[in-house]
Amino acid sequence: MERADVTVRVLRKLPQVTALFWVLKILAVTLGETLGDEFGITLGVGYLVTALVLLAVFGVLVTAQLRADRYRPWLFWAVVLSTSAVGTEISDGMDRGYLGHASSSADGIGYGWGMTILLALLAAVFLVWWRTGQTYDVENIATRQGEAQYWIAILVSNTLGTASGDWLADDTGLGFLAAACLVAVVLLILLGAHYTTALPAALLFWPAFVLTRPLGAAGGDFLTKPVDEGGLGWGTLGASTTLLVLLVVGVAWQSARLRKEPLPTLPHPHHRVTGEPQTPNGALVSATAAD
Repeated sequence: MERADVTVRVLRKLPQVTALFWVLKILAVTLGETLGDEFGITLGVGYLVTALVLLAVFGVLVTAQLRADRYRPWLFWAVVLSTSAVGTEISDGMDRGYLGHASSSADGIGYGWGMTILLALLAAVFLVWWRTGQTYDVENIATRQGEAQYWIAILVSNTLGTASGDWLADDTGLGFLAAACLVAVVLLILLGAHYTTALPAALLFWPAFVLTRPLGAAGGDFLTKPVDEGGLGWGTLGASTTLLVLLVVGVAWQSARLRKEPLPTLPHPHHRVTGEPQTPNGALVSATAAD
């Protein structure tokens, strides 16, 4: 039997970027906004306690995600939701003050400074990511180190999105609906660039990923705030329940589709096996994205 160099392939841990991905992302981050406000404001738990509890939940979920052997939709979107919820509390605590009144920013650093600090932090995350040599292309992340950096970027970007959404809606005077519409227009421009230009997919993905968070922040506030404040008056519980049902339906649909059409495997960027028998499809498959 012929012996040859064989590329080690790994099962995908992250979803492909499709229209459904963006729908679920927007639902998850908007739910994270309303859910965080439900605990931090409506129930009076406070930003600090809620942030610490949600950060612990995120730690448990992301550890399970990193240990998972393949892409599991329910787990993946639970992690995204947790980053959005904890990002809401971290951002609101910074901007409004962890010990201040929920509707006041007098004890915090304000939306503008919060947004600036988080933007600098996200830039630092991407700089470290680049220095490690891991790919920015989320559809080709095939190592645990790359996936860990992916989740760090998501946590920071979702926290940044809360601050930028609040800044757009409040400090600029646009209001919740106008701020959401403005972000939606920018996202449509990025979508058009995806189809009409040769710009790298990763260069368009991450700005779009970041911007869906302020869309969710402004959209979540629009759903929950009273009518006299420019919202629909659903309240945090009503909005959270509606968004949760939609997210569950969407993830269930994605799970059903994956059972029929599993995601294709990825070549591991650092590993090849020499001298192994050639398999029928010319590749060996590894169960997880190893380091």
